[in-house]
Amino acid sequence: MAAEDCDVVVVGGGNAALCAALAARDQGAGVMVLERAPFAERGGNSAFTAGGFRVPYRSLEELLELMPDLSEEEKQNTDFGAYTEEQFFDDMARVTHCRANPELVEILVRRSRSTLVWMRSKGIRFVPMYGRQAFRVGGRFKFWGGLTVEAWGGGPGLVDALYRAVESHGVKILYQARATRLLGDSGGVRGVQVGHTDGMREVSAGAVVLACGGFEANAEWRARYLGPNWDLARVRGTRFNTGEGIRMALEIGAEPYGHWSGCHAVAWDRNAPDYGDLRVGDGFQKHSYPLGIVVNARGERFIDEGADFRNYTYAKYGRAILEQPGQFAWQVFDGKVAHLLRDEYRIRQVTRVQADTLEQLAARLEDVDAQGFLRTVREFNAAVRSDVAFNPNVKDGRATRGIAPPKSNWANAIDTPPFLGFAVTCGITFTFGGLRVSSRGQVMGSEGGPIPGLYAAGELVGGLFYFNYPGGTGLTSGAVFGRIAGAEAAGAALGSRR
Repeated sequence: MAAEDCDVVVVGGGNAALCAALAARDQGAGVMVLERAPFAERGGNSAFTAGGFRVPYRSLEELLELMPDLSEEEKQNTDFGAYTEEQFFDDMARVTHCRANPELVEILVRRSRSTLVWMRSKGIRFVPMYGRQAFRVGGRFKFWGGLTVEAWGGGPGLVDALYRAVESHGVKILYQARATRLLGDSGGVRGVQVGHTDGMREVSAGAVVLACGGFEANAEWRARYLGPNWDLARVRGTRFNTGEGIRMALEIGAEPYGHWSGCHAVAWDRNAPDYGDLRVGDGFQKHSYPLGIVVNARGERFIDEGADFRNYTYAKYGRAILEQPGQFAWQVFDGKVAHLLRDEYRIRQVTRVQADTLEQLAARLEDVDAQGFLRTVREFNAAVRSDVAFNPNVKDGRATRGIAPPKSNWANAIDTPPFLGFAVTCGITFTFGGLRVSSRGQVMGSEGGPIPGLYAAGELVGGLFYFNYPGGTGLTSGAVFGRIAGAEAAGAALGSRR
């Protein structure tokens, strides 16, 4: 068995892992990154995201610290508004039903902006999230929902920039390296055993950072922890997030923590592949549902499409779709809003039907009761409050009356051709259950106290998300806690060497 040595070994190859590696290098540690995927599939779930980061700001000036390349035209033609730390706290409390760990949330919110500034110093470029988080109304773009900033090039651009950064900082990267067991003794974790294309090896280290995702790509674990039919869900991202980091930590006594029966799951194209396709990225998602209606196999609505901005509902509506007969639904729009649909509705790999009449559309909605659908549309159209103006940039209060479920905002009668239908199923992004960590990123043992030499960051950190998730918080969390875990792991490793 081959052996290698380093100060800090990072298990994982996405945003959280690479931020941990950069932070450890900032402390002078020698770092090795173990990426289970081959080079062509590197980056974990981060590569499949839109690259959005939820970050508070009080003014355009604070945004310019992150995005100094904004043109004068962009400044003049955009209402960026503000998104305060207080709003971030409120959003985390509201969508998680006040169950999120207060200490972790405090760290996430307070350190988010400084972490993005630090990432920018490493060569990560940020730009406004036009097209996904702003509509042009009255000649100006207006941002909504607290999500304004994305990495240039989306998830793939973020991953490429992070890899350039770690490589320029002298971090060693080993691809197709599957960590199989944590090594250690009574004094704590001292490295990992790794399966590689050239055989098994041991990597000895002063500290280990686990940042290799949740168990969303493990069908057996999904059925075990999330419940019936979750083994049928499509996986939005990487096929390599099978819970190995969580398993290895639990085997040595780590404390399981968080919402183990909860996950981030969205509306995903019904005919998408079992796992994410990097050529399509997040294009299989279908997130313009607030502009239309969503019906199941009976032709009935089953969610409030306008309950809130998309950012605050999309991560829980995948579960609602999975609970429907046949585990699918159809999103339906008419010609009045077709121009507002996000770009993902126009990709080649989309399950789409179109018709000039509702009767024709009903016949083309595969596996849907046509008469049930037409009845639903008639009842919905009659219930729309036409006395309230439609405005997609605010929660406009244009609601329905007298039907269940209601539509609380953005309700428009489905009455203008062409009529469009898009078939969706459940796409799981990441799981919410994981490991308990301290404010210093240390993995906590089930007997109390941290496990020496073991740190964690990213999607396998439990305690942040319950039931739901504010859009863009995952990448921010990975960066914030990755930076903390990497710095602390380096401090522990270098301290033990002195």
